[in-house]
Amino acid sequence: MLPLMDEDDRPIGAGRGRGDAASLLGHENLEPYSLEELGTRIHLLEAEIARVIAHRERASQSRRAAEALFRPRQTDGAQG
Repeated sequence: MLPLMDEDDRPIGAGRGRGDAASLLGHENLEPYSLEELGTRIHLLEAEIARVIAHRERASQSRRAAEALFRPRQTDGAQG
């Protein structure tokens, strides 16, 4: 039987069908970057975070709309 892998032993992005760019960024060595490059990187990441948050909100609104559309209608009278 093979030994279990620790999280650190797993390939980056393991378990996700699409690959996880955020995980790849999280493992990147930042040593070669200058302070200016790090500042630029921060601005790009903040813009990406804002884009993901906006997408999540649109997806949430779509889901709420679909749930409202397919929710069973309430009737005023009790049926027995």
